Amino acid sequence: MTIRWFSLLLLLAFTLPCKGEVPLAVKRVFSQLVPGEIGKNITEAPLPGWFQGQVGSRLFYVDSTGEFLLDGQVFNLKTRTNLTAIALNSFRQELLSGVDEASMVLFKAPDERYRVSVFTDVDCGYCRKLHNSMADYHRLGISVQYLAYPRAGMGTPTARIMESAWCADDPVKALTRAKQGKKIKQLECTNPIIDHYRLGNALGVKGTPAILLESGHLVPGFVEAPQLLQMLEQG
Repeated sequence: MTIRWFSLLLLLAFTLPCKGEVPLAVKRVFSQLVPGEIGKNITEAPLPGWFQGQVGSRLFYVDSTGEFLLDGQVFNLKTRTNLTAIALNSFRQELLSGVDEASMVLFKAPDERYRVSVFTDVDCGYCRKLHNSMADYHRLGISVQYLAYPRAGMGTPTARIMESAWCADDPVKALTRAKQGKKIKQLECTNPIIDHYRLGNALGVKGTPAILLESGHLVPGFVEAPQLLQMLEQG
């Protein structure tokens, strides 16, 4: 009897996943959720017996048996926090940290308190409105660093204009002229436009402007300077 129980325990030790280890059933679900997309950052979820993972720009939850899938937001009612948003913000921060700041076009506030990363398109009306409000952001200590996101995709006239702006000797001046609807010199060089575009897709950017705060929170659309400052102060 003792040997039999010992054998059973030994079998369980080899078949049950260790704490923190992702079960094969869970990995299988995340590998099949979206065709062409591989699940990543798969870890134990705040829900006991569940795992969370990122597929594309979205976060999914799968139970340890691989039988149940949760597509939605998880809140901690005691702390009144959105745990899904916190996890996604962390993923966005990690992705942005891999971008060379030199590849962005920076409009720096004289007395910088905060810095936001903005996915922009030179032909977008609200992108132009945001750019025309640059002095308002700067007065509040908010610097803006632009990443390119041609909404119509790569290989379009807009994308080529943005490539020329990034290739210019003075990208700040060239980008401003482009946003004013003025012609800029057509240039070619090694540029980060396609990398920025892919990053925007990975982060879940659906349109422009898209403002990424230091916290990792992604804000769609134009935001007036005072409201943006309030968001930044709240973290």
